[in-house]
Amino acid sequence: MSLHYEGCMALTLYDTLSRKDHLLQPLDGRTLRFYCCGPTVYGPAHIGNFRTFVTQDVLRRVLEQGGLPTLHVRNLTDVDDKTIRDSQKAGQSLGEFTAFWTARFHADCRALNLLPPHHEPSAVAHIPHQVRMIETLIQRGHAYEAADGSVYFRVGSFANYGRLSHLEDRELKTGASQAQQSDEYSKDALADFALWKARRPEDGGNFWPSPWGEGRPGWHLECSAMALEYLGEEFDLHSGGIDLIFPHHENEIAQSCCSTSGNFARHWFHVAHLMVDGGKMSKSLGNLYTLEDLAQRGFSPAEVRYCLISGHYRTPLNFTLHSLQSAAAALGKLAKFRQGLCAITASHAPQSSNGPGPFAAAWSQLQADLNVPAALGAMFSVVNATRPAEINEAQAGALLDGLAFMTQALGLQLPEAQAQAPAQQAPAEILALAQQRWEAKAARDWPLADRLRQEVEAQGWVIKDHKTGFEVQPK
Repeated sequence: MSLHYEGCMALTLYDTLSRKDHLLQPLDGRTLRFYCCGPTVYGPAHIGNFRTFVTQDVLRRVLEQGGLPTLHVRNLTDVDDKTIRDSQKAGQSLGEFTAFWTARFHADCRALNLLPPHHEPSAVAHIPHQVRMIETLIQRGHAYEAADGSVYFRVGSFANYGRLSHLEDRELKTGASQAQQSDEYSKDALADFALWKARRPEDGGNFWPSPWGEGRPGWHLECSAMALEYLGEEFDLHSGGIDLIFPHHENEIAQSCCSTSGNFARHWFHVAHLMVDGGKMSKSLGNLYTLEDLAQRGFSPAEVRYCLISGHYRTPLNFTLHSLQSAAAALGKLAKFRQGLCAITASHAPQSSNGPGPFAAAWSQLQADLNVPAALGAMFSVVNATRPAEINEAQAGALLDGLAFMTQALGLQLPEAQAQAPAQQAPAEILALAQQRWEAKAARDWPLADRLRQEVEAQGWVIKDHKTGFEVQPK
């Protein structure tokens, strides 16, 4: 059955599995059900992580703005090698450690204006579900117990393994010796992956009972079990970063299809990498930014969000501090445009439910493979072509409604436009500190640069860096 929602059911989206654009239509004819691989909560999420989460948020908003309800599930990985390792380093229980970082993740999501998922299951809370799935896989001959009590999925038992990542022709080696295997647990073949990991000394107290002995679930299995619990054997769309295509999503497909009678996800939606200054993010290079890092540099979450959606989701996005300055300017221009319209229609409250109106061309771009940069370009074409002195109140009202519709679809929060005031000049001693900080950065003396920035901020000023210099503004 083909249902038509106003503006929404024309939404086409690229599918990683088929390598084609497909019209998004809900399997049940009512609600678009989708699963997103969430964060591993062992530290702060960085902007590369948030590029994926913000893009998924835009997809959901566009669907809902067009009239199609969604059921959004995003998991929390709160047990794996990293969470266990770092919780022990911190001297905390696994639950206490992951609860702290989960709260930090939620705070960042709120700051970035992400809609909360309808369900946010955690891996630890769904270990019984994972055990049941393993039992089914063993019964069907797709999994086996190793001598140490670990359980592995037998990749050779699933004929379609490799379709998502197009690795159908890669060699799947079987019968490999223990010395050849990179996995620390015993298994029959190199390609096989862990469903259950037997308890080991380095796990400390982080283990659970199972029919195969004490241990913990494999990372790949967690998402399959939680997707089954909240979305069923077959659902509309699965999403994540492009780095998850192999092996994580490939393994999800295999274990899910082999343990149920469904086909798992009908559509695969992946988001490309985020680069920083033309290269890979790295702590050693000092360019792995969190939301807090950027806030300390004077940038708002709204500016970060705008920057993260400004490139097409299937193209790697190059993030720079200059791009955040451009985002601030763009948001300011939209805010000033809104302020001018409000002056014409003083009694008009913008209604996002009235549709895109004069911004229909921008909305059409969102429907074409979620082309956000083209949509933003179309929005600014309308803004640049509008002369407030030449429009009447009804036209201004339609523009306000359309702008509200589009900013809601994109999740953009516009600043309050203010009357232009003369720039406040920083005193000489503040400018001197800012210059010292610039020189410290040039010398890669990061501790000194941070200390000087904090000293400037403590006196009520913010330093904003450019490629060739800096400026100091009131805080």
